[in-house]
Amino acid sequence: MTLRTTTLGAIALAAIVLLAFVPRLANPYYLALAISLLQYTVLATAWGMFSGPTRYVSLATTAFFGVGAYTVAVLGEVLPWPVVLVVAASLGAILAAVVGLSTLRLSGVYFVIFTFGLAELVRQLVVWFEVNKSRVLGRYVFVNVTQSDIYWQLLILAIAVFLIGWLVARSRLGFALRIIGEDETVATHCGINTTIAKVALFTISATIMTIVGAIMAPRWTYIEPSIAFNAMISFQVLIMALLGGAHRLWGPILGAVPLVILFELLSARFPNTFTIILGCIFLLIVYLLPRGVAGLLESGKARWGETFKPRAVA
Repeated sequence: MTLRTTTLGAIALAAIVLLAFVPRLANPYYLALAISLLQYTVLATAWGMFSGPTRYVSLATTAFFGVGAYTVAVLGEVLPWPVVLVVAASLGAILAAVVGLSTLRLSGVYFVIFTFGLAELVRQLVVWFEVNKSRVLGRYVFVNVTQSDIYWQLLILAIAVFLIGWLVARSRLGFALRIIGEDETVATHCGINTTIAKVALFTISATIMTIVGAIMAPRWTYIEPSIAFNAMISFQVLIMALLGGAHRLWGPILGAVPLVILFELLSARFPNTFTIILGCIFLLIVYLLPRGVAGLLESGKARWGETFKPRAVA
């Protein structure tokens, strides 16, 4: 183990310890802000875990997030909380596997359009079920989970996401997905089962998103399809991951933290024009930072190393 790895590990451990004390030290407003930061950090990192190496742009985040939230709304008062989370994760994994096997043969704009349509399809199916079967549109959420509990659960999930991403990046699956991202035809000729590789990581990513939705559900007293399946979640996660740099595991957090704070300010001060501002931010990120902040830092590091590179003396 190198000195650099040991130092980074010590810094990460210290940061986790400090973050664990936030609910004890922060007032309700800052605790709510910290929950939002963790929520979008996990969502953006999970999104980048699949879309970063494969370069498949998914807008299905809200579909899985909503499935998790609605699972809690339906089963939260019936089953113990850990069992509810397991059921939500299982439903998200099954949905992701079915969708992945059906659609991951698509690529480019076709995959983007399909994933956006998937979120709307799931929302409409939930609306149909609620109106025609349960005869209610929306449900109250009464579970014994506090804001501090939500924060700690998201913190544990964030640690798990980074650990899973680190392990995947160093596995044969991660190597296969990077080849797929470079050239899927070449990956196929190399003997890689591209469908299984893509579906496996898509399922892992979607399951994490579903758990986030389940953990966040008690934050709302009342849940209906327009809340649980809000398309804005998908676009915000996409923007955060692109800003930070989805090609690096640590990249999305560089986009999630500043944008969550910015969106908090903009939504409070400009509620009627927030979506317009969001669109402008997205265009600027794509135009000015195509590889995100992580890519910018890597380019700067490379130029710095080239500038101060020792030169041979004749």
